[in-house]
Amino acid sequence: MQHSVSTVLFLFLLVSEGTARAQQASSPGALGVRRVELAPEDAQSVAEVAVSPGLSTVFIFDSELSREAVELQGRERFSVLDAGQSTLRFVPSEGISAGERFRLTVGFQDGAAPATATFVLVAHPARSEALVEVYRHKRGVETYQEEARQARVEAQQCREENERLRAERNAPGGLTGLISTAVLDKRGVDFHDLGRLVSQSPGVSPVARWVYAYRTSRRVAVVVEFDAAGAAQPWNATGATLRGKANEELKVLQVWQSGPVSPDSRGQRVVVEAEAASERFQGSFTLKLWEADGHRTVTLGNVIFPEQSENARSGEH
Repeated sequence: MQHSVSTVLFLFLLVSEGTARAQQASSPGALGVRRVELAPEDAQSVAEVAVSPGLSTVFIFDSELSREAVELQGRERFSVLDAGQSTLRFVPSEGISAGERFRLTVGFQDGAAPATATFVLVAHPARSEALVEVYRHKRGVETYQEEARQARVEAQQCREENERLRAERNAPGGLTGLISTAVLDKRGVDFHDLGRLVSQSPGVSPVARWVYAYRTSRRVAVVVEFDAAGAAQPWNATGATLRGKANEELKVLQVWQSGPVSPDSRGQRVVVEAEAASERFQGSFTLKLWEADGHRTVTLGNVIFPEQSENARSGEH
């Protein structure tokens, strides 16, 4: 679907406006592999692990667990707790709130020091540590090689991100800049007025008034306008995730908000921009927005981006 230049300017000049209060948002929500080493002399040390409602976190130990010695504070707040021979998997329920802390203690069967290990699970509205490897003994060279490999991958990702940021910083502003960085091509911007298609979790404020979904050749964006009457206290979005039904997550590039959502300030918009050059990023997504302390989270379901046009898929320009 082709649209006017005014539509392009509405979205992208809004996001790139010099006075915008934009924050870089890290992604994905799953924070990758975490490695924890337990030394006998550090038996009292406690590692904090990020968990999130509805997302699975798995602990893998290099020693056999004593299942009777697994203790999880607030067990009723977790929908899944599955202890295996040397693994522990749990899923926090949707009822936990950002910032809540749960103490997890595990014991080992071999009687070696340390005999137990303690962790603190810290709730986050959208981010979790999917895999935590716990070592009581010295690690083999293979684990260090894998850690070095992951570090190289992360370093390469950082270099690519820096190159992208430099290219965008050195590009001209406005519509010319969008074209010069290939964010925008001849097909313009495709958008959906999601209207009543989007679902919002009940009893959560602020309330979305309308939602638009946009797609360009390399990016997608969601624009949400909130009903100011739904926020008793000022609300500012500081982070966001866009997660698909298969648990795939788009890389969020920035979150921009026109101003605090409050009863004294109407018509405030939030724009979430993400990378999505691949055709596999289709179907329905869930958008989560949270404020700085994470206590008030807005969740919008059934966010559907426009499909790429035939010209974009065939490479015609």
